[in-house]
This record gives sequence, structure tokens and C-alpha cells, in this order.
Amino acid sequence: MFNIKIIHLKKLSLTLLITISLLALNACGGGSGSQSTVEGIQPDPPPVVEQPEECVNEIYHIISASDDGTFETSYAPTNAIDNDTSLASRWSSDGIDKALTIDLGSSKPVNALTIKWYKGAERVANFSIETSIDNYTWATVLTNAESSGKHSGFELVNVDESDARYIKIIGLGNNDNTNNSIIEVQAHSCEGATGEYANILPNEVGIELIDWYLSIPSDDDNSGTSDSISETELANGYTNSEYFYASNDNGIVMRSPSYGFKTSSNTSYVRVELREMLRRGNRAISTQGVNKNNWVFGSASAQGQANAGGVDGDLRVTLAVNKVTTTGDNYQIGRVVIGQIHANNDEPIRLYYRKLPGNSHGSIYFAHESRVDNVDEAYVEMIGSRSNSAANPTDGIALDEKFSYHINVDVNLLTVTISREGKADVVANYDMSESLYDQDGQYHYFKVGVYHLNNSSDPDEFAQATFYSIKNSHSGYSASE
Repeated sequence: MFNIKIIHLKKLSLTLLITISLLALNACGGGSGSQSTVEGIQPDPPPVVEQPEECVNEIYHIISASDDGTFETSYAPTNAIDNDTSLASRWSSDGIDKALTIDLGSSKPVNALTIKWYKGAERVANFSIETSIDNYTWATVLTNAESSGKHSGFELVNVDESDARYIKIIGLGNNDNTNNSIIEVQAHSCEGATGEYANILPNEVGIELIDWYLSIPSDDDNSGTSDSISETELANGYTNSEYFYASNDNGIVMRSPSYGFKTSSNTSYVRVELREMLRRGNRAISTQGVNKNNWVFGSASAQGQANAGGVDGDLRVTLAVNKVTTTGDNYQIGRVVIGQIHANNDEPIRLYYRKLPGNSHGSIYFAHESRVDNVDEAYVEMIGSRSNSAANPTDGIALDEKFSYHINVDVNLLTVTISREGKADVVANYDMSESLYDQDGQYHYFKVGVYHLNNSSDPDEFAQATFYSIKNSHSGYSASE
């Protein structure tokens, strides 16, 4: 009996299953495959999922700028749209509700502005933004906003989307006084604008910047040489959309033009480069000398080692070179220094990346400078050739390709390692025991960035690299301490 009941239940279940399936097919046209199992019933088409259109950003041409006539002498509204990003070329007006109005010439969709504020990395600007089609009726697209106080270059300002011919930036003073001042303004079609204006700051990408200061080829302090951004400013989030900013893939972009202000009268080339600072913001310690800001070789005297901030050195960097020059003097085209050890006046190592215009990949080599009189620099080729007519390196590194370098000093032995995913490391050693870097008074520091060794290219060319990891260490010192 038990078995018979089970058989009857199975038959009942099968009958119910067939009945329910037919009802479902008749009700909604269901079925498997491309054809219905019931004649005359077609399946519903799959739902259409609309993909959002990617916004292709346009930076609009601004035909004019004006205010209410209260601008400060020499700082007229037109200064804010003249493509001159020097401090002297700015609009400035004192007082609450003093406004700069720009005219796009015709109505356009506006989603963002980029503004280079005067003293943008030193003070916080307060402002609102309105837009208009006819210069009479205005719509508020941003209210009571603040700049970051950390951007030396252009800072992204997203606004409510609107169609606008006229854009009014209403100054509400700043955290120091009632002055409103803009060096340059741009209007954009897309929210988020472009990669130079990532929402994160360089100090948020995981690279410890308190150990470095930065050289950039501007001269905002009127010193006649390039500006230096202190380790404290970097650690607090300094950014500059022209030279030093966070990338959208969690790196720090360093971009150096071929021409600009230099670090001193003794150098011929422009750079955007970090300089190691073991003092970590303690300005009581000098930047120069055998002291706690710098390090010495393990072959230095015992007193020198005791006075220094560390002994021997280890630098590990991951980066991608994004851009090199394609014009200029033959020996300068396509070359850039991406890492160094600098001594008092000389360079135990300069690590080069070089890609020639006709090649798809670049080479890696380094130079060692001896302190011995009449001894020429030594060059060591690691990947490809440094020749001005080098063939495409068979195992070279392409632009935008991530790779790592490791520079290590152990007593007098220099070891350089190039690493890439899926490939064997390339290693070179150099004996520095005869180069006199262990003499008393000699001190050292790492440099990382874009030291741009081309001062003959077309003016609009530049070199650029994105740095994803920078780790420095020494015996007796660690960046994490």
C-alpha cells in the first residue's frame, strides 16, 4: 500500500505540473528557448537597459569678463580669462557680494567650473555661483561654497546643471579677510571635468608625503627660482592641477613642462620633483649638512653616522611614465630622470627613462657621477640603449606601463633593480668605493619625480609620470617612525 500511494502521488504531481505549466504559458507567453511551446504565443522581448551616455568634457571659450567696476587697480576682470596663470594676472575686488561675471557668447550646458584662486593653497575662499541665459534672470547653482585652501592650481567646482551664457561667481571673502581674488576661471560641460581635477588629494593616495618637499617650476614667491612646497604642506593635502595632483587610479601625477623656473642658477633644466626630508617638518633642522635631515654611507666615519638622520639608503618606487618629449635637440629628446641620489654637489645616481619618437618602448639606464677630479660620469644601461638613435628595445617599457625601481646603497655598493609583473628582474651593481662619497661632510638624500632634461623642445611639450608607491628607508631611520 505504501508503494502504491507513492505512485499515485507522483502521477498527481505530474498532472498538476503539466496543468500549471500550460496555464502559465497561456497567461504570459512563457516558454524556454526562442519559440513558445504553445502555438501562436510569442515570448516577451528582454527589457532594454539604457546605458548612461559618457559625458565628453568641453572647456568653453570665454569671450569676456566683467564686474561692477570695483576691481582693484591692475586686477581687472579680464585678467581672469587671459590664460595667464601668474599671480600678477588676477581679478581682485574687496567686499562681500563682489562678483565676477563671465560671458560664454551663447547658451551652453554648464556642469562645472575650474578656478585658480589667488593664494589657493593658503586661504579658503567663500563664494556662491549663479547662471543666466539673458544676464537678467539668474538661477543659483551653488550656494555658500568654500574652496579647499589646498589647491595651488585649478580647483574643480561642480555646480547644478544649467543652460547658461553668463556665469556669476559671487565673492563672499575668505577666511582671512573680505578680499575676493581669482587668477583664472574655466567653464566645463561635464561634472567632474577631467583627470587633473580628481576628487582625492595627493596625501590621500597612500604615499607618505611628510618625508618630502616638492619643487615646481612656478615662482609665486618672487624669489627668482622655482617654488618649494614644504613637507608639512604636502602632508596637509597640497595639490596643483598644473604640476602635482592625484590621478583617478590612485596615484600622484607629476608633470613638468620643458620651460619654467628652475631650482637654482646652477641647473639648466626644469623639474617637478620630490626631495627627501628626514626632518619631517621640523624646521629647526637645516635642509643641508650632515644632520638629521640627511643620510650618509655606511663607510662614513662613526661621527658622521652618529650625526646623520640615517645610514645607507633604500628607495622603492612604483610608477608609469605617461609622456616624454618628441622634439628638441637630438640628445635631449624623450629623456627624463625619474629617481636620484643627490649629494652635496654631485649625484651618485640619476635613473633615466628614455623613449625615442619612432619607438614604441623606452629604455632604462643610470648615470654615476664620481667626485674624483677628471673622472667622467659612468653610464650603465639596464633595459635598451641610451643612444640618440637607439632601436626599439625588445624588452623595453612602454608609456603608461607600470613598473618599479629599487635603489639601494649598502656601504659603498649601489644596486639598482627594475621589476615588472610577469618578467624577470633586471639588476645592476656599481662599486662606489672610489667615488669619495664616504668622506667627512658628504651627505645624501633621495629625489623622486620628473627631472625634465629637455630645454630645447617645442614650448607646449612636457614630461609626465604617475607615481603609485614611494617608500624610503635607512638604517636608524624609517619613514613610518
